[in-house]
Amino acid sequence: MRALRLSWIAVVLVVVSFAVNGWAQQRVDSRNTHERLLCVVPMVGAGTSEDPRRPQFVPVAPMPETASEAVSSRQGILAYAFQESDDGQWALVEFVAANRQAFKEILDEAKVKPDLKTFEKGKAKRSDIEKEFRKHKKDFDLDSLGVRLP
Repeated sequence: MRALRLSWIAVVLVVVSFAVNGWAQQRVDSRNTHERLLCVVPMVGAGTSEDPRRPQFVPVAPMPETASEAVSSRQGILAYAFQESDDGQWALVEFVAANRQAFKEILDEAKVKPDLKTFEKGKAKRSDIEKEFRKHKKDFDLDSLGVRLP
């Protein structure tokens, strides 16, 4: 009888220890999910409704209404955020996609255009990104650019 009681106590302790470990895990910040590419790209567009002024590579077609719709489609660039440079000629952009393949056009063009700068989030150093971005926007803070997706 005493052995049965000890085995039940052991089982309860094991279950509780696993439950505590599950509760202790922290969620990943939604600014660090998906594939992310930080870029310095030129501003393009005439500023009309047919050709709006925007960063190069930003989809011209309307973006989905909600982040959930964007994530459910999982094609191409899901979201982006940008700030114009101090002179208005450049955009400091964070592109978000489900997979790296969505950035192929941007990365290919960056190979032949040295003024187009790209940084893969998680691979590039934060200090390198901010140093390059501050060449275009004096008071730039990388935390002000984060895009959150579900």
